[in-house]
Amino acid sequence: LRFNFIAFDFQVHSSKNINQSTMAATISASMIKAPVAARQQTALTQAKTAKPAMVSNVNAKKTNAFLVWQPTDNKFFETFSFLPALSDDEISKQVDYMVGNGWTPCLEFSDPETAYTGSQNTERMGAVTSGYQDNRYWTMWKLPMFGCTDGSQVLGEMKQCTKAFPNAYIRLVAFDAVRQVQMCGFLVHRPPNCTEYQQPDKRSIA
Repeated sequence: LRFNFIAFDFQVHSSKNINQSTMAATISASMIKAPVAARQQTALTQAKTAKPAMVSNVNAKKTNAFLVWQPTDNKFFETFSFLPALSDDEISKQVDYMVGNGWTPCLEFSDPETAYTGSQNTERMGAVTSGYQDNRYWTMWKLPMFGCTDGSQVLGEMKQCTKAFPNAYIRLVAFDAVRQVQMCGFLVHRPPNCTEYQQPDKRSIA
């Protein structure tokens, strides 16, 4: 009996110690986790009460500042197409920039029917033409102007090309002999009867 009593007493004390240890661990864990839960609850409360971001038009002085792009007959060609037609003086300054960078000016022209890139051959030949577009290259007017030193030389060739092909698009491009790539290009002449072009003041609808 004495042995059984001692064993029972040992089990009671052990159970109390285990319960006390478990309780202490639970309290400690709750003390550690409570601030985290509180922070999460605070963040959720702030998120619910925060006002949604609004898109403001306060920078627009007038409602007519918002325009709709004209999708009909409003095509562009490379650089400067968003501007009115360049004057001879403006073209000459661009040539000076090309020559100053060591680039070679060159004139190209194309009929309106083949002036824009297309996909006829891509559709006909299939996947082997991936990355290819028709009409990327126009017919070259004479040879690249190696040794060109000023804009007047280019303007003279432009007049000759326009006289020979008045109904063609004519563009001026510049090549870099070091990089072996075209560096810039822009229109210098549009056909007088072209209909797919809009003046800058008519490119958008109020």
